[in-house]
Amino acid sequence: MEFFTSLLNTLGFAWWVEIGTEHPRCTYYFGPFATEAEAKAEKDGYIEDLENEGAQGIRVLVKRCKPRKLTIFDEVDDLPQKGVGTQLSGQFQ
Repeated sequence: MEFFTSLLNTLGFAWWVEIGTEHPRCTYYFGPFATEAEAKAEKDGYIEDLENEGAQGIRVLVKRCKPRKLTIFDEVDDLPQKGVGTQLSGQFQ
């Protein structure tokens, strides 16, 4: 079955669980799975793991895709807010 799933993934027909979170602002991909039913059966475990890690604002989508990265961080959240300095801020002037 792993060969079949790998083939589906190579062709872009594998199923993935896409989970987006508001805090931290990230998108996670879990998979690949050969069928939609397999992906749906596993999604609750991934949600539970993220909740245990403190993730908030969780959105879940089971879909066929071929993600390039398994975890995508929205780096805008990591930038200092206007008026808030950092130790390195003087080095970039």
